[in-house]
Amino acid sequence: MSRQVHGFFYLALAMLTVGSTVIASKLIASGLPPFSAAALRFAIAFPVFLLLMRATGARLPKLSRSDRLILLIQAGAGSVGYTTLLISGLSLTSAADAGVIIGTLPVVAAAISVLLLRERPQRALLLAVALATAGVLSIAFTPDAAGGSLSGNALIFLAVVCEGLFILLNKKLKTEIAPLAQSTLMTGIGFIVAAIPAIFEAPLAPGISASAVAAVVYYALVPTVGGFLLWYAGAERVSGTEAALFTAVAPVSAVMLAFIILGEPVGLHQIAGIACVLAAVLGLAFAGSRTVKLAGGR
Repeated sequence: MSRQVHGFFYLALAMLTVGSTVIASKLIASGLPPFSAAALRFAIAFPVFLLLMRATGARLPKLSRSDRLILLIQAGAGSVGYTTLLISGLSLTSAADAGVIIGTLPVVAAAISVLLLRERPQRALLLAVALATAGVLSIAFTPDAAGGSLSGNALIFLAVVCEGLFILLNKKLKTEIAPLAQSTLMTGIGFIVAAIPAIFEAPLAPGISASAVAAVVYYALVPTVGGFLLWYAGAERVSGTEAALFTAVAPVSAVMLAFIILGEPVGLHQIAGIACVLAAVLGLAFAGSRTVKLAGGR
């Protein structure tokens, strides 16, 4: 296979692992409180990233006070916020619905850049926002949606907004940080941020299930570490626009895995929703409106 085809294969696998975080989070929600699960996830992933840094000779850069503050906020929003809101939302709604909503991330990230950075919106972005909104509304307000919940869907969307803020804050960093170093920092800081509320959360935990712990271990090692390695192995072999197209794999894989693994029904409203979201993401990628970055926030 050519270098480009290898890249496509790695990117598809990376986004497949991202989609699987929805299934893992659904299992976690049934047996672990969100902050405890997040702290455990980062506690497992952090030493693995440290070993990868040592093996590759990577070093942490010297950071200014403002950059350290940005990284702390990034870890709080993109790492802890995303994880805990995703788990909390999935305790209320279906994994299939959540899969459609997380697919809006590229559009949400671009929209946040327009709103907060005052970037001039392109026509393609406005169309993508409209399509993504239609996709979310098709599942959010469907009264007969099996396992769906308006409040749960709202929490999932807030998780997407947190990840969008992570991407936005990355543009504010004055020091260029290598992807491996940034993911290491995000998991390390994320553990500290999540561990504090987890201490108060633990006495309220009803009971820890083995399947939830296994799902956290999977989340830490496969999507967090494995997804990172696969994404950057693929991204270095293809163009930015080609890489952006593969973000469409994540919501599709989430909905498919919800059907295959969890046995959740996939209705016409979800099919219509994912069609709108895919059209939005693919249109945005072709227009070159966003550079995709997978980091420790997921």
